[in-house]
Amino acid sequence: MASEIATEKLGRYEILSELGQGAMGVVYRAFDPLLDRTVAIKTINMALDPDDIDFYERRFMIEARAAGGLNHPNIVTIHDIGRCGELAYMAMEYLDGRELKDLIHRGELDFDRALELTAQIAEGLGYAHERGVIHRDVKPGNIMVMADGRVKITDFGIARLHGADARTQTGLLLGSPRYLSPEQVLGRAADARVDLFALGVILYEMMTGRSPFSGSDVQSVMYQVIHHTPAPPGLLNPALPALVDLIVARALAKSPDARYQNAADMAADLRTCRLQCASVADFRLPARVRAM
Repeated sequence: MASEIATEKLGRYEILSELGQGAMGVVYRAFDPLLDRTVAIKTINMALDPDDIDFYERRFMIEARAAGGLNHPNIVTIHDIGRCGELAYMAMEYLDGRELKDLIHRGELDFDRALELTAQIAEGLGYAHERGVIHRDVKPGNIMVMADGRVKITDFGIARLHGADARTQTGLLLGSPRYLSPEQVLGRAADARVDLFALGVILYEMMTGRSPFSGSDVQSVMYQVIHHTPAPPGLLNPALPALVDLIVARALAKSPDARYQNAADMAADLRTCRLQCASVADFRLPARVRAM
């Protein structure tokens, strides 16, 4: 996809560089002269395929409404939305950091840092949940880790707002299969506990270098999510303390009622684990084994 902007401005924003491209738009680094700050601009080209534009426009507006109403140090801040010609755009906090996915794949996390990052994600999710926003696509690619150690949850494009229609269209699977909860895979009603299941998957990957659910195709992954109970992390990485197994098992419970009931409880257990297991805080965790 060629760059969508012929000029160097989008509304009042001065385009500095391209950060990445998606299915329906481009993300830019830009400067806001009114507030004297660098921002990220996510765009969607409203002139593209009419068969898809309604879906992507809906996701775009959901993200603006969901994240735009949240103000938390672990959630990306949305500054502004607008339209310029055929482009709709969203100006948000510019994040100068790295995706958690990259840190996991490169094996750059130690035990203590992994617990701290997971606790921060839980706290950010808890804040969103308290305000009626369920993310529904929590995964390492949607988590940015800043240079100062803070995490930022991004991409609320398939979030569900409190009071929104929760029905799932038959055959439509939203989210990344390996991080979906059983109830999402089955198309059942989903609440905030789906985000905690996804966070349990992320914690498992950080601690073991492996996904708890893997397969050669989407269908086999979804089958495992519904039917497979993964091996405790401590079985794959004997250096891990037993408390990690307990936290992961509770987060990955098939039944939502057996799972953590709120993000605050999960964050509290993660921080307790950090305190009780300080003696192993600096041991290096394995790099992610690449799989589907």
